[in-house]
Amino acid sequence: MIDVLNEPVNMLLQEIPKSTRPREKLLAMGSHTLTDAELLSVMLGTGLPGQNVLQLSQSLIDEFHGLAGLLQATPALMEKTKGLGAARRARLLAVMELARRAAIQKMRQRNVMNNPEVVRQFLQMQMGAYSQEVFAVLFMDAQYRLLVFQEMFRGTLNQTSVYPREVVKLALEVGAAAVILSHNHPSGEVRPSIADSNLTRTLHTALSMVDIKLLDHIIVGPGQCWSMAERSPW
Repeated sequence: MIDVLNEPVNMLLQEIPKSTRPREKLLAMGSHTLTDAELLSVMLGTGLPGQNVLQLSQSLIDEFHGLAGLLQATPALMEKTKGLGAARRARLLAVMELARRAAIQKMRQRNVMNNPEVVRQFLQMQMGAYSQEVFAVLFMDAQYRLLVFQEMFRGTLNQTSVYPREVVKLALEVGAAAVILSHNHPSGEVRPSIADSNLTRTLHTALSMVDIKLLDHIIVGPGQCWSMAERSPW
């Protein structure tokens, strides 16, 4: 007897021509040809009863407001989501951690000022989906290669307390010659506030007193970044 509960999942996916199914399409044409839902479906592998893997992938993307939201979701939030069992949660968390480590490796091997987009992508991946404000610092050597990335202070939805002394202290401990400051705006408005500008000037003064360069202060929002060095220098 056929299991009718599982049949819709298989039938719906089988209706797609084999050459255009996500896995086959990826191997034949490259990952850049796949939509977000198609890429996610390759990782998920299977769907749910009555919902093929492409439909499940799109529903997850919609629920988390995009791939970034899904990949940056907390394990606790993922656990509450239908269709994300332990194995799938583990794969998603592993993918995000691999991407972070790859970005950090790039920044440790080269002058980040020669490729600022790598820095923005990393910060977007790291902080773009946070629901509260987080202040972080990239500490770099004299060749502007990453030494340490450190999230230092956490706050509420729209405010965090930053202590310049702690930033300077850690910079000296790791032997940094330069830093890039960053914090996120969960509201999505990435233009700096008056408080952001004042904080940047305060940190610039404090760091310069110990001969450490402030290269930039990047504000991160969902899907976008604002470079204060480029657009609103202190």
